Amino acid sequence: MTTNTNQHTGADARVAIVTGGSRGIGRAVARKLAEDGLAVVVNYAHGAAAADETVAAITGSGGRALAVQADVAEEKEVAALFDRAEEEFGGVDVVVNAAGRMTLSPIADLDLAALDAMHRTNIRGTFVVAQQAARRLRAGGSFVGFSTSVVGAQFPTYGGYAASKGAVEAMTMILARELRGRDITVNTVAPGPTATDLFLDGKTPEQIDRLAKTPPLERLGTPEDIAAVVAFLGSPAGHWVNGQILRANGGLV
Repeated sequence: MTTNTNQHTGADARVAIVTGGSRGIGRAVARKLAEDGLAVVVNYAHGAAAADETVAAITGSGGRALAVQADVAEEKEVAALFDRAEEEFGGVDVVVNAAGRMTLSPIADLDLAALDAMHRTNIRGTFVVAQQAARRLRAGGSFVGFSTSVVGAQFPTYGGYAASKGAVEAMTMILARELRGRDITVNTVAPGPTATDLFLDGKTPEQIDRLAKTPPLERLGTPEDIAAVVAFLGSPAGHWVNGQILRANGGLV
């Protein structure tokens, strides 16, 4: 596990936890937040090497980061993740729940074990992380969840996945209202087709090309596109945005 805590220290330093921060959108978010001066706790479920690569990229650029393993659906592990952030960096100001699982299948054929696994990570995991965030975020802080623009676009084979992300959207305004008086924002980002391993896996070049041409901007999103939106929501500049679902998708729907 790589860590660097020697730079940009001080009482005014802001701290972020990024679940699923070892690869894809989560990695881009972790790097962007670090570029913006936040200390970053990079959470991962499996694959410590990938998490260490994310941390090395951050610390190599002079940022502060550490990698911490935790299953987002396990309450004690997530509590320990927050404990580690507080012990290492002094508190938590931004929580980004980028951890997720996706299995695509027509509803008629979807293996129910795969459905349960998606819902465990995407619904229970979001709930567990949001619960800790609600208890521990400092004033001025932000929680950013992740949905998908397919909740609106409703493409075939995405039924189980979109259902799990619809639950995340349903929580968003409720949690924002429950945190009234705490000066904490709650928002959800819903990316469209984004060029990550998770998205590209199992798709033919023709399918990828067709999806890339669907938005008016006629390209796939990049992890950096999504990271910029998340960073804005977690920053003082984005603090008036609260309880919202932001469909970062190039105009897909």
